[in-house]
Amino acid sequence: VELVESGGGLVQAGGSLRLSCAASGRTLSYYGMGWFRQAPGKERDFVAAISSTGVSTNYADSVKGRFTIPRDNAKNTVYLQMNSLKPEDTAVYYCVQGRTAYSIQARGSSYEYWGQGAQVTVSS
Repeated sequence: VELVESGGGLVQAGGSLRLSCAASGRTLSYYGMGWFRQAPGKERDFVAAISSTGVSTNYADSVKGRFTIPRDNAKNTVYLQMNSLKPEDTAVYYCVQGRTAYSIQARGSSYEYWGQGAQVTVSS
């Protein structure tokens, strides 16, 4: 299974970016999916997750109201739509695939596969 993130880059504070996560070797529609991030010198933190059908979502308090995590099971892709970006959102963002259809927890152990990461830099 390979998860490949794309869409990262440099954006000014207040701007928007959309990350995409495409999978090869597995049908993502059977699994919860999520995003984590790691800023320089900090631990990896949970950002958002969505259940296999999209009915349930979970967001870190720091991104609620600014980020959403839509998914398109027909395209085997999950997204992270990031609006109203802040400099503190600067991090490497990792796509993760859950162990079950209902994996939307904030703990890393709930996820089985991780992408290689995409850099997001927000300038002030």
